Formats: sequence, C-alpha cells, structure tokens
Amino acid sequence: MTQPIFLIGPRGCGKTTVGLELARLCQSEFVDTDHWLQTQAGQSIADIVEQEGWESFRARETATLEAVTAGSGIIATGGGIILSAYNRQFMREKGIVIYLCAPVPVLVERLEASPEEGQRPTLTGKPISEEVSAVLAERDALYREAAHHVVDASLAPEDVVQNIVAALHLACAS
Repeated sequence: MTQPIFLIGPRGCGKTTVGLELARLCQSEFVDTDHWLQTQAGQSIADIVEQEGWESFRARETATLEAVTAGSGIIATGGGIILSAYNRQFMREKGIVIYLCAPVPVLVERLEASPEEGQRPTLTGKPISEEVSAVLAERDALYREAAHHVVDASLAPEDVVQNIVAALHLACAS
C-alpha cells in the first residue's frame, strides 16, 4: 500500500471497527481522526463544539486530516469531514476514499447498541432515528462525490474488510 485509504461515512457505519481490522490484516498503521483530534486537543469533540462552535471544530478537523495523511495507512474520518469541499478533494488526491454505506435502520441499530455519549454532540437535536435519516439525506451525495469506491457496510465487519481488499486488489494477509 503506497497511499492512505480514507474511510468515510456516517456515524455507525463502522469506520473505526473496519479500519482497525483492515489495518491489522494489511499490517498497516491505523488512525481515527476523531480520536487523534481529541487527544491533541485534550478534550472531547462535544467540549470543543460547546466552547468554540462547529466552525472551529471543522477547522481543527481539516488540520487533523492534513496532519495524519503524511504516510500511508488506514484513516477513519469523522462523519462530517466531507462537508468541506477542500477535505473531499484533499482525500481524493492524496489517497483512496472508501464510502462505508449503510441504510438508516442499520446505522440507528448500531448507534443505539453502543452509544458514544458525549463524544459527539447531537447535530439536529432530534431523536436518533430522525437525526440519522436527516444527516444521511444531507450527506450521502457528498460521501459519494468524495469516494473512489462505495462498499456495503451493513455486512459483518470481516465481510466489509474482505470487500475492500477485493475492490482495491490489496495484497494483505488472510
């Protein structure tokens, strides 16, 4: 692997889970931009947004994306990273972008099964199923615009990883 693989998609699509497994299988480094940003900032995304606002968080998110893209590896991005045209173009030019696509009911089920309270503030203030539906309706076209490949993320993580390996013709261990 000579360039980074960016995993994009909404909350609950499995970017971190799939990314960790793909990195293990391909013996590559793994970075989660949300975790990296929170570690660097010394505070949660919710705290950053509360104290500085969404615009400041999005600027930090772009700086994080640039910082972690130095080498090759697997990079799981925050769900809203594609809201910036700059970020979409940056990822397409610097690596391979995989959209982990899953239907709203699957995303809602996953988010309800393991909520990450406090990590990410609500985007709409609506119940989770309404929020996921609204956010996906707003962002799906942007995910698709950024992506080189769209992969069905409603499958088990191991199957999603195998589909990515097959789509990219990666030489990874099995």
